[in-house]
Amino acid sequence: MNGEINLLTLLSLVIAVIAIVKLRSVLGRRTGDDDARVDKRRREASMPKSQPAAQSDKVVTLPRRDRDVEPVDTAVTVAEVEARIKSFAGEDTALATRLMSILALDSKFDPDSFLRGARQAYEMIVTAFAEGNRRMLRDLLSADVLDSFTRAIVEREQKGEVIDQSFVGINKADILEAEVSSKGIASITVRFISQLITATRDNKGNVIDGDETRIKDVTDIWTFSRDISSKDARRNLNWKLVGTQAPN
Repeated sequence: MNGEINLLTLLSLVIAVIAIVKLRSVLGRRTGDDDARVDKRRREASMPKSQPAAQSDKVVTLPRRDRDVEPVDTAVTVAEVEARIKSFAGEDTALATRLMSILALDSKFDPDSFLRGARQAYEMIVTAFAEGNRRMLRDLLSADVLDSFTRAIVEREQKGEVIDQSFVGINKADILEAEVSSKGIASITVRFISQLITATRDNKGNVIDGDETRIKDVTDIWTFSRDISSKDARRNLNWKLVGTQAPN
């Protein structure tokens, strides 16, 4: 070409130089995201292979079995419950003695905890009976009481009657009696004073009993029972309703 540079060649060189400069400016620039990704990779690389890089929020860490566990001082716990029983029974020393006899066989017994459970059971049973919920009653009643409740439900259903009921609440629950039989069956009688709004309707929808607009005060005396005769029996913590009686 006699030392002369062709115009087309020169133009190609200029375009190539410009492209290289732009490419270097892009490739050589590091953004904040790039730095974050690099740092993340460095952290992951430095982690032991057995340790996951991230842990799901839904994973619950369980306590280790070899973790030191403080021994439970059973004597202190029983002594505290004995003090609560005496305070609970007040001047009724006979009731205190009988509650103590339950505690003697079942060191986990506590009258306050029992009453909390009894109040819950009372509401569940009253509600289940009104609804005709036999399945729930089966878990809360003894065989004899379940049979009696079931007969009443069947008779009501055969007549086409329905109970409309709203459970307002329990005003008071007191332990009246307690005992342990010779076979190790513990029984506790509780008086419940509750408030309900209840009305029974016939098959035409007419109210035949109760009042759907008025809160009614109800007093029930129920006896709950539980087998505490052996260690295996005490594993079942459920008390069942074994008897009902009308208040005097």
